Amino acid sequence: MSKVFLLGLTGSIGMGKSTTAEMFRDAEIAVWDADAAVHELYTTDTETIEKIHDIAPIAVTADGVDRQALSRCLQADKELFPKLETIVHEAIRTHRAAFIEACQTTGQKMAVLDIPLLFETGAQDWLDAVLVVSVDADVQKARVMERPGMTEDVFAMILSRQTPDGEKRARADYVIETHDLDGARASVQNVIESILKSKDGAQPDA
Repeated sequence: MSKVFLLGLTGSIGMGKSTTAEMFRDAEIAVWDADAAVHELYTTDTETIEKIHDIAPIAVTADGVDRQALSRCLQADKELFPKLETIVHEAIRTHRAAFIEACQTTGQKMAVLDIPLLFETGAQDWLDAVLVVSVDADVQKARVMERPGMTEDVFAMILSRQTPDGEKRARADYVIETHDLDGARASVQNVIESILKSKDGAQPDA
């Protein structure tokens, strides 16, 4: 059986990553969403919730982890972040591995892994290729500032934690501009066709 091709999808805030991921889903490509996985872990995964309760009990309610309360805890105690990171990264790796195994079992030729901090966490080392979505800085800022509760300071803080767009583009195997939906959708289809064509021409794994 040929190994499933793992395409990493990333892009800085406001670049259109979530919209692009949905275009892959529309094309019947399996997509794993890191943010959605964290939400699932915070609301349904008992082991993860209990571990977070051990380090930040005030952030855990009957419904799971309260992300706003957790954020306040992290701001009040900087030493909590590496502890949380260890808990979440371990759980995420398990969640992601189950997704990849399911794609392999069902014979998927390719799958997309939507990872916001892809380069920042070194995910490019185990992915088969990386797709970066991008727009001009002015368009990016205009999109982000429309979000509820967004401020210049928060936007600047988020950008400071992300690899610059220019560096992402330089390191990517594929880049999609998301200025307009039709153009982005056509680019998504081109990427899919390119990857599937390369797989069809490759020898299957022994």
